[in-house]
Amino acid sequence: MASIVFMVVAAAAPLTVVGGVTPMGFSVGNGVGFPIMFLVSAGILVLFSIGMSQMAQRIPRPGAFFTYIRHGLGETAGASAAMIAIVTYLAAPLAALSLIGEQLRLTVVHLGGPDIAWWVYCLVTVALVGALGYRHIDLSSKVLAILLIAEVGIVAVLVGVVFAVGGAAGYSAAPFSPNMILSGEVGVGLTFAILGFVGFEATAVFRDEAKDPARTVPRATYIAVTSIGLFYAISAYGMVVAWGAEDIVDESVRDPAGLLVNTTSHYLGAIGATIAQALFLSSLFACVLSFHNVTARYFHALGQSDILPARLGSTHHRHASPHMGSLTQTVLCLIAIVIFAALDVDPIVQVFAWMGGITTFGVVLLMLLTSVAVLVYFAKDVNTNSAWLTKVAPGLGLLGLALAAFLIVQNFPMLVGGSPTLAYSLLAVFPGAAAVGVIIVARRGKRRTLQSEEPTAGAATKA
Repeated sequence: MASIVFMVVAAAAPLTVVGGVTPMGFSVGNGVGFPIMFLVSAGILVLFSIGMSQMAQRIPRPGAFFTYIRHGLGETAGASAAMIAIVTYLAAPLAALSLIGEQLRLTVVHLGGPDIAWWVYCLVTVALVGALGYRHIDLSSKVLAILLIAEVGIVAVLVGVVFAVGGAAGYSAAPFSPNMILSGEVGVGLTFAILGFVGFEATAVFRDEAKDPARTVPRATYIAVTSIGLFYAISAYGMVVAWGAEDIVDESVRDPAGLLVNTTSHYLGAIGATIAQALFLSSLFACVLSFHNVTARYFHALGQSDILPARLGSTHHRHASPHMGSLTQTVLCLIAIVIFAALDVDPIVQVFAWMGGITTFGVVLLMLLTSVAVLVYFAKDVNTNSAWLTKVAPGLGLLGLALAAFLIVQNFPMLVGGSPTLAYSLLAVFPGAAAVGVIIVARRGKRRTLQSEEPTAGAATKA
């Protein structure tokens, strides 16, 4: 269970969220009340996870989201969800890769090194991540555990020092005030908060590698969601105390990208700020590695489900890893980075914003469809023991996710940093991916029909 929890929490990239998402929540979200949005998001995701965990105990070979959607809503819906998932989990590491590539370029230049294109660092990162992802999850888990402990540790030390000295103006109750929580752009704040949890759903994908999945996966999910939510909320509140309730929003607006490093420099000195910057880079690497493993296992599951070529469903004889899925993910990332380089797009303003927006909406959409599938599945099951576990909690989770999806679409132009035309053109990738799933199922059904109509060799001889 520890390996799965580490993989999931690392995918959420805690230091990246504290240093990147949190300042945006303060500056363009609901201001001082933003820390509570992390707790609201965690509550929605726990309610969602309850229904999914109950369904997992009743269906054969539960795992990725498309599995639940297929059992609840049918084969076509499942295949469409699978294609949506592939798009989502290809976009996630690309967003992190563009950011880590540009950050490495700037860091090397700052240290007096050569100014090498950002995409070169991306290609090197993809190669290293591919080598780790090709092997068993335990190797990736050990790497992620070290990086995760380090990045959580620096934030814990920072927040601890801030609380110990009382920050800029002492402790403040402002973030807990209903007026502050509902101030500003509450919808934008909730959208950014949910973005911080992207990756928690990986617990379902690693089910086949758990020793006791019926117990391990639900526990890992609840532990991951609650620990992530509490960590983010406490860290965000620490930022409020560090700068003061009256100044945190202005500081976030003035320098959102530098809020974490500036805070660390003020309370832990120059050495602390340097460590924070280094761990920020390692946090991004951990994010890429975790999403690589998730996507590889999606390819593996789809290969075993006859949605994609069966070869993708094979397992390495020595590493017991989905090696073909890992290789496929590595090649696709390499191709995408080369295309971005050829198009000469900006790694932050364009690649990071576009891919991050696609990832956020894609994950929420998949959870929304899964919630519907859970409710439909249990509506047909008369042997369910608890209405709370199979109907009420999943229903509340569905309402929360529907609200989140609406808010994301409404604020999507801001999320991707472009015009409404660009924003909704990017969102069009999801109905396109769903259509591919419909075509795959239709062609597979046609192929099976033709095969069933073919005369056997014995029948042909007899004729």
